[in-house]
Amino acid sequence: MPQRHSKNNNDLAFFTYDEKRKLGYGTQKERLGKDSIKPFDACCLCLKPFIDPMSCQKGHVFCKECILECLLAQKKDIQRKLAAHAAQQKQEKEEEEERLILEKARELDAFDQQNHGALPQYNDKNHSRDKNGFHGANSVKVTSFEEEALRTMKAFWLPSATPEAPVKVDTPSTSTVCPEGKEKLKLKTLFPIYFTEDESEQKKSNLDKTYICPSCKVTLTNTLSLVAVSSCGHVFCKKCADRFMAVDKVCLVCDKPCRERNLVTLEKGGTGFAGHGDHLEATDFKHLGSGSGLGLVRPAAKT
Repeated sequence: MPQRHSKNNNDLAFFTYDEKRKLGYGTQKERLGKDSIKPFDACCLCLKPFIDPMSCQKGHVFCKECILECLLAQKKDIQRKLAAHAAQQKQEKEEEEERLILEKARELDAFDQQNHGALPQYNDKNHSRDKNGFHGANSVKVTSFEEEALRTMKAFWLPSATPEAPVKVDTPSTSTVCPEGKEKLKLKTLFPIYFTEDESEQKKSNLDKTYICPSCKVTLTNTLSLVAVSSCGHVFCKKCADRFMAVDKVCLVCDKPCRERNLVTLEKGGTGFAGHGDHLEATDFKHLGSGSGLGLVRPAAKT
């Protein structure tokens, strides 16, 4: 007969279902709610309601001030990397010239010693013999070999012979990139977008701005796919864009001609932990740690 509250407190040799559920054992699935998804009217950089919105050709929306500051910071970083790369190339060139000069001087010295190896070398007026004595052909070879061995020896225990790991600066890219899509982005490819505000009496009392499609008057939300016209900047729902503008080749608000390539689909909201588009479910697999009782998290295997 099991004891009272045995599922919560027992001495079994295995975990019960209730204990596994409390420890988070198994595959945990959770659908991301509204708080986990970036609103469509928020900047991709500051995550606040956008001011003077601008979009790239991939449909990422930014505040004008935010994207200009981002591009300016990228240009400054590129200039810094270019300066570091130029300094490295200059240093490598100087080291190569110095190496060639030393190599040439070593060859001349070896040639001179081989031709005058039979004569003793003196350092002062008293004709005191040099510490290496007579420099014959064999002694020259041995001395140069030892010097080369000491110079190239990689002995990490000797401070004078500790090898160094040179830091190589690769050639930096001179193109600015989109902070959201990581594709090349130039300032001239950005275009301003204009949302149509809902000015009905029911929405006047709300402090939050509500935007509608200027064609069908449907309230724009994250559930709708939005399309912006790059030639004029007006934003419509995808149904109206496909039904009217893709056929008539003209904007429904300003009657400005537009082509199919001018229709840019705006990316749906997403943050660092919530994916874009329809990937709105977070899945983790938790298994029990050996002996610790703690749940270790690893990505769930796709089936």
